[in-house]
Amino acid sequence: MAGPPSSEPRTTGASGPERSRLLRRVDGLLFGFAGVAAVWLAYLLVRIGVRPGWSLLLLLPFWLLVTYLTLPRIHRILTLVYVPGYFIGRTRTSDGLLGDPVNLALRGSEAEVHAAMAAAGWTRADDLSLRTGLRIVASTLRRQSYAAAPVSPLNLFDRQQDFAYQQQVAGSPSKRHHVRFWRCPDGWFLPGGAAVDWVAAGTYDRSVGLSLFTLQVTHKIEADTDVERDFIVATVTRATPTVRVEVIRHFSSGFHARNGGGDRIETDGDLPVLEVGPSPDPPEAAAVGPTDSRDRRPVQTVFGGGVALVRCLLSLLAAVAVFVAPETLLRLSHAESDLPQLIADRVFGVVLAVVLVLFGLVELGLGLATLAGRNWARLWLMLSAVVTVVGAFVSNLTGSERITLLGLPATATSVLLLLALTSHRAREYAARDRRRGGRRAATPVRNVGG
Repeated sequence: MAGPPSSEPRTTGASGPERSRLLRRVDGLLFGFAGVAAVWLAYLLVRIGVRPGWSLLLLLPFWLLVTYLTLPRIHRILTLVYVPGYFIGRTRTSDGLLGDPVNLALRGSEAEVHAAMAAAGWTRADDLSLRTGLRIVASTLRRQSYAAAPVSPLNLFDRQQDFAYQQQVAGSPSKRHHVRFWRCPDGWFLPGGAAVDWVAAGTYDRSVGLSLFTLQVTHKIEADTDVERDFIVATVTRATPTVRVEVIRHFSSGFHARNGGGDRIETDGDLPVLEVGPSPDPPEAAAVGPTDSRDRRPVQTVFGGGVALVRCLLSLLAAVAVFVAPETLLRLSHAESDLPQLIADRVFGVVLAVVLVLFGLVELGLGLATLAGRNWARLWLMLSAVVTVVGAFVSNLTGSERITLLGLPATATSVLLLLALTSHRAREYAARDRRRGGRRAATPVRNVGG
């Protein structure tokens, strides 16, 4: 049985372990701070939005913030305490809640898995991104087919699925067969000692509804997951008769439970193991190299880097305005401090413009480095957001500067940046180069069964 590989990259030198522990603590503190900041931002949206007039429109971003960011972050913090991190035959949602059961295992290369699924008439799902997410919404509203629609991320071995396959039912965007795949860590065994290359979780989406625990819009699955498990096995073996199947009886206890969306789950606990045959003509995508979901730049990292680039642009525009047209800033400013008068002074204006340009260049560098997956840049961006949020909170608390509708975007952007860059996916992406330099096979698992 493999021991529990560390989620931290291998470091050299006497200060390596101490530095890793320090970074882990900083990340943990920022993760918790982001959760608290999200609750405060939700309060601000209610305080500013619950009043007659068009400000009531803020209730929509309030719902989005609470359901997609605040509640998931609270769940994540709590489940880190009470949900087991080792393999128990259940996946976990990105919020940390227990997800769908692991009900399939496979032996074979990635190319052979792709070939077997393609031959069985399954379509590989697109990766979840802003573009594909908007396409999901459009296809649902228009009731159009999207055969390669992304599936929501589920985590196993402390990472999200490496890829997924699906089959739509009668072109409906709300009904589909789908199955997620995870590559097993090298040297890892199933509980009981069986060695496999892949484990998978297959379920059937029956409709679209609201999550019981987070109120998010999500697919609702059919309770009897064994039916979908057997359907996947049947389609693969029918298309490729050389695929051999063995069943591990009572691999997990048969149970009645709920997944992360609150849907009921029923299973007998059996685990079919598919031995996929050699693929003489593997798909081109599979021939490029092994898939690892941690190598894909996540939306959270793109958002964090994008915020920094926008700040850079705004700083450069402000520098131009301070240097070229300080009178315009005087007319637009309603501040009670002496800053507008100082801006009118040409010497001070030049100094301020230079400072803004330097700040913009720093933001540009941090944004590009964050997009490239540099952990130091991610940490510096988060620390700058902490300063912004703390400053806004103190000013609002003391009454020196109340946060209004016009000042809300700056505070909200900093909170959203913290939530994005403290996410598990953003941390994993920032650590990918060090993971390759250490033990790539040491997939982060706090403990393993079997």
